[in-house]
Amino acid sequence: MPEITKRVHRLADGRELIYFDDVDSTLPPDRAPDERLLDERPPTATMRQDPLTGEWISIAAARQNRVVMPPAALDPLAPQSATNPSEIPSNYDVAVFENRSPSFGPALPDAGDPAATLGSLDGIGLGRESPSYGRCEVVCFSPAREGAFGSIHRSRARTVIEAWADRTAALSALPGVQQVFPFENRGAEIGVTLQHPHGQIYSYPYVTPRTERLIASIDEYGPTLFADILDHERRGPRVVLSGEHWTAFVPFAARWPIEVHMLPHEHVPDFAATTPAQRDELAVLYLRLLRGVDALYDDPTPYIAAWHQAPVATHRDSIRLSLQLTSPRRGADRLKYLAGSEAAMGAWIGDVPPEAQAEALRAAIARADEENPV
Repeated sequence: MPEITKRVHRLADGRELIYFDDVDSTLPPDRAPDERLLDERPPTATMRQDPLTGEWISIAAARQNRVVMPPAALDPLAPQSATNPSEIPSNYDVAVFENRSPSFGPALPDAGDPAATLGSLDGIGLGRESPSYGRCEVVCFSPAREGAFGSIHRSRARTVIEAWADRTAALSALPGVQQVFPFENRGAEIGVTLQHPHGQIYSYPYVTPRTERLIASIDEYGPTLFADILDHERRGPRVVLSGEHWTAFVPFAARWPIEVHMLPHEHVPDFAATTPAQRDELAVLYLRLLRGVDALYDDPTPYIAAWHQAPVATHRDSIRLSLQLTSPRRGADRLKYLAGSEAAMGAWIGDVPPEAQAEALRAAIARADEENPV
């Protein structure tokens, strides 16, 4: 049977570039070298601890130099040409490369460095600093210059999922990496600076605050929290899409006007642990979900598609891989802004009843299925 093919290369400054070719790819196996003259990579950023919360903040000043809304002819994620000296030398199906201006990395702790162990950043203190170890990668879903995950075809979606699984395994094995997070930001309203269909993968040197809160809930409730949530939602009115291996639903206590969670029916801690059958079905259901979200209104919906995975070294048997897709869009021409209560106090106020949004999403998915079947 044909397989998705992985081809590893290097960019001119030494960063890793990986091509993932579709099962039905028409591309030749050879890839052009990157012949640009590039500056040295910026130094690894430094994290500082906020003693009021214990959270670590990466001060990544090099990100100020990243490309913001370039003209269409200068797309840094499109294949290189004589007039477009982009990051990717050859045409591709899916391409993954190290971010030139990362929030974490490129440095990793040496063997024996305490920073390589879980818990090395625990505790509270004043003036605490630590290197922003880790790695940040860009995942290009297509060579097309505009679009999002929902605009690619089924075979390409399967290739992206395979890339997520491959990179999750590889990044989880790096020294000092404690959690791996694939995500897609879509839309200028979210802060997207490139219209090219792409996502990112962050590899953190700590367990993130959102996951720390989840761990506290699991420790309080018990290790069956995800299984029980899924069972509860599958018997309720908020399911929007379901298959043999996955179910998507609007959560009972949705914070955002549009919020959808998706869980696998069997426990898997991350993409690397998913089976081929789970990946095959996800390629279909995820496309249907995203196209349905876009069909809610007459123009594309901004969103953050966050794939939460278990940390590398803890709670692997109780934290389940899950999608949390959120959008601030609360109407055709209205956005939810995080103001005093949400931004300052973390006390959320929902704008749309979850049951009403689930009903609207089911109808939108049905329209999208009819107009653009996967």
